Amino acid sequence: MRETKEQPIWYGKVFSSNWVEARGGVANVVDPSNGDILGITGVANGEDVDAAVNAAKRAQKEWAAIPFSERAAIVRKAAEKLKEREHEFADWNVRECGAIRPKGLWEAGIAYEQMHQAAGLAYLSNGTLFPSAVPGRMNLCQRVPVGVVGVIAPWNFPLFLAMRSVAPALALGNAVILKPDLQTAVTGGALIAEIFSDAGMPDGVLHVLPGGADVGESMVANSGINMISFTGSTQVGRLIGEKCGRMLKKVALELGGNNVHIVLPDADLDGAVSCAAWGTFLHQGQVCMAAGRHLVHRDVAQQYAEKLALRAKNLVVGDPNSDRVHLGPLINDKQVVRVHALVESAQSAGAKVLAGGTYQDRYYQATVIMDVKPEMEVFKSEIFGPVAPITVFDSIEEAIELANCSEYGLAASIHTRALATGLDIAKRLNTGMVHINDQPINCEPHVPFGGMGASGSGGRFGGPASIEEFTQSQWISMVEKPANYPF
Repeated sequence: MRETKEQPIWYGKVFSSNWVEARGGVANVVDPSNGDILGITGVANGEDVDAAVNAAKRAQKEWAAIPFSERAAIVRKAAEKLKEREHEFADWNVRECGAIRPKGLWEAGIAYEQMHQAAGLAYLSNGTLFPSAVPGRMNLCQRVPVGVVGVIAPWNFPLFLAMRSVAPALALGNAVILKPDLQTAVTGGALIAEIFSDAGMPDGVLHVLPGGADVGESMVANSGINMISFTGSTQVGRLIGEKCGRMLKKVALELGGNNVHIVLPDADLDGAVSCAAWGTFLHQGQVCMAAGRHLVHRDVAQQYAEKLALRAKNLVVGDPNSDRVHLGPLINDKQVVRVHALVESAQSAGAKVLAGGTYQDRYYQATVIMDVKPEMEVFKSEIFGPVAPITVFDSIEEAIELANCSEYGLAASIHTRALATGLDIAKRLNTGMVHINDQPINCEPHVPFGGMGASGSGGRFGGPASIEEFTQSQWISMVEKPANYPF
């Protein structure tokens, strides 16, 4: 029996080959909507990391040696286990993450797609033949597993953003140690361990160790972990990149964003506003790809602002457990204080709040701010809250300059009826992903995903790009007879 009615199998434990007592103690699983305690998760420490690494190193060799089709079959079976329990995953997303239910169901659905797409990677070519200037020599360059991959996942989309690394890393022959955020240790950790365990994943190949920054630091510092895949803030990503660089450890960093939503004077304004509302207010704006800067041409700025403010005022903010709201709570009190400080700072500097700008407990109203200047903090910062700052521009050149003045370069969207103009602007943005006549929050598991500048280390997730991330190159040359060298 996998679990009792009283306590789930993960209650107070971590997953390391099996469910075991955590050396770091336990922590409450808390509903951010009301503070209710939903359960207790185990909390890992450095000793748990060391034990997991030792087991993972042993298990990885055997896992990589089994036929690729068997690895793919286990990943696919785990995907079907997720599909069978998608409503349970969505329920936990609502209760633990403060998400509305459609977000929880969407995340379960795209994680399912990601797992099947990742399983397919095992069937793709893992080598290339190169010509040789040496007579009779064959040059083979093949992709081989990195070894043990440490995945440090965030709390905002804890299932999908963990699975985006976990699934391809496993399918390609690596062992994985996953550290979910303690705020979402069930959705992004315990449930993932359950579906892979139920799918028949061999002992030692996958470990799930919820914990704080100390656990992440232990993973980065452990020489037995060959790669770190981190999704989170740019500030923490810089520290991880620095440490991995000194250790010559492979690292993939998917970091923050301050993404632009550019609206030209010829845009379909209703469409641009619809995309803006979704791209700004989805999951309370707690998305790295959220539209954080609305750059709007002066000719349509007032009309755009009024339309967006009206949409914002019509959004219902409240407890997502009710299933009757558009926005739930921010993840914690600290984030509420931070978001409101940015709004108040903009007001003090002369910006006008057209909608929202208020909150109760952790429930922040959808907010629209007009007359935002580039020197304001709300323009320069990644907000991670339901706030739409509008900045006016007078020319395409000015819009591009405003877009590129940020150190971030994750995602962008452009609205214009002239697709050629949109494409020309897109090519000039220092941004990893650009969506024309859409909004920045876009992701398809088979398409390479990633940012530029302070938004990432240049790597990509998705499709064949995942092969590049979670394997390394090995050159093998062969000749039938040894060459006779001069000495």
